[in-house]
Amino acid sequence: MTITTNFNKATLETVSLAKIGNPLRGESLKTSKDLCQFGEEDKEILTLAFLKPFKNLERYHFHHTSDLSLHEMHCYANTIFDQDERFLTYSRKIARHLYDKTKHPNIKSGDLCIALIRGVQINGEICDAISVVKSESLTPFLEISDQDGDLQLTTHNGIYPDKIDKGCLIVDYDKDGGYLVYTFDKGGSETNFWVRDFLGARARKDDEYRTKQYASMCTSFADEGLPEEMPLEQKYRVANDAIQYMSEAETFDEKHFHDEVLREPEIIEQFTQYKDNYKDEDGEPIATEFAIDKVAAKKAGSKIKGNLKLDTGVVMKFTPDFAERESDILERGYDEKMEMKYIKVFYHEEL
Repeated sequence: MTITTNFNKATLETVSLAKIGNPLRGESLKTSKDLCQFGEEDKEILTLAFLKPFKNLERYHFHHTSDLSLHEMHCYANTIFDQDERFLTYSRKIARHLYDKTKHPNIKSGDLCIALIRGVQINGEICDAISVVKSESLTPFLEISDQDGDLQLTTHNGIYPDKIDKGCLIVDYDKDGGYLVYTFDKGGSETNFWVRDFLGARARKDDEYRTKQYASMCTSFADEGLPEEMPLEQKYRVANDAIQYMSEAETFDEKHFHDEVLREPEIIEQFTQYKDNYKDEDGEPIATEFAIDKVAAKKAGSKIKGNLKLDTGVVMKFTPDFAERESDILERGYDEKMEMKYIKVFYHEEL
């Protein structure tokens, strides 16, 4: 089922703060004694700061091999959602949990903000959410102020919302399925500690995820799995036909996909071998049965490589319209006199 998230009516309720050091470097953990105070005039900009980073992210959920009641972050979130008066206590537990999981020397210290958000809409349902963001660097900014009747320029260092390094948004939706979790790590930590160790989260393997994975595999197959000597326009046609199929069909049928898109036995065999070695981010075989998510298929289509660069300085860009007529309007050959390859393209008029 497609999940639609809307932040338009969400508002910030309260915030807890912490400074997270790296215990391997002898750095400490410091948490706020009281909830952060802010005025109504600051609520809108703070709400935006705690929600903006989570737009258009992939969906995750808390995962435990046996029992979610043993999952620390799931338990902390569950308590906050059920007993929000204990927010300060359990936000400190979240900060402590992050500090305890900071066990790699490359993990930077930083400022942690944990916010309780009201009014996040999931498929029209009003939900609470917990935003956890960590900033590992401060951004300098200037301020011109009026002091003693004159103007003064002062510098400050602060957290810039667009530069937040790591974050997660835990939404009180589908509790038994591990909640709805959005997360990012701009640092791309090699230890993967934010998602795996701190959050204990995995991607939600819903139809959107399955569509994205299969479509992504199709485009990478066209780029990497087909014979190197195959002309780029033919590779582009294979990728484009795959995305076109997924844009039109309601459910994915792999045999029908083979017959309609790949068609040639040799390409079907190459695709099958490529797919057998293709795993999702958890190392599991990619799904072959799912309801197709049109938005995910369209996004995958935008990543198809369709530029042919020639050593004479000519660049050709292929489009979906071209892919449908490629064999009729493009001709390749070799000119003996020039001792060069050539490409001939037929057209009616210039646009």
